[in-house]
Amino acid sequence: MSWIQKFVNMAAVPISMTVLVMPSLPRMVIAESPVALKFQRFQSWQISQKFIPPNRNAPQTTSGGATRRGSWSLESKETLTALMPLNKLGLTLAERPTFYWFIPQIPVETARFSLLDGEDIVYETTFKLPKQLGIIGFTLPTKAPSLKVGKRYHWYMSITDASEEVGEGITVDGWVERIQPTNDLSKQLARTNPKQLSQVYAASGIWYEVLHTLVQQRLSDPSDRTVMANWQALLESVGLKDLVSKPLSRYLECQD
Repeated sequence: MSWIQKFVNMAAVPISMTVLVMPSLPRMVIAESPVALKFQRFQSWQISQKFIPPNRNAPQTTSGGATRRGSWSLESKETLTALMPLNKLGLTLAERPTFYWFIPQIPVETARFSLLDGEDIVYETTFKLPKQLGIIGFTLPTKAPSLKVGKRYHWYMSITDASEEVGEGITVDGWVERIQPTNDLSKQLARTNPKQLSQVYAASGIWYEVLHTLVQQRLSDPSDRTVMANWQALLESVGLKDLVSKPLSRYLECQD
């Protein structure tokens, strides 16, 4: 045997021993730190908070676009805005959901809400707006007819300032469709922690519930950074980034 072959045989021994020893190394050497794991969980949580639009045809509109904003005669960049996805269609599981709008701090005194089934007015009411405006919600009252499953309703929100006549204000509109939850969704909602319900709604395309859930969480704990992060992720996912920092005002009460 040549000296070269002897050298190769001798060198192979420590290499093979090293291979045998490697599996016995402590697993903690390759384990991720708790901080890294927490960051990964937070990242995936944020991604799941983004709204996933449902597989629905966009509503037909005669306004020439899917804008959710009104206009205003004053020189202001802020305007009446419906908190809705860009196509203005939102699903709900509720018989009487809650609607939300951003109303800027302009000389507004009254507002009017109308809910239509085709050409028929299902419910209509007027509001006296508070002095401090912002993101305002309105829940259909018990005297309003409950929404029927599978039917799409068209709603309008109009505001008028002190210098304008009735009917000369600005208007935004949108659609709401009530659906029946699947068995899987019902089970998932039943076993989900209340603080994480918004994730389930967002992933399932249930717009009115995810929005209302996050508003309630923000009102109950304004300093919760997690809730605020979810709020930001949701609004940014539907193109409403400029409303993230707007204040939440009180809920509207119908006058008639």
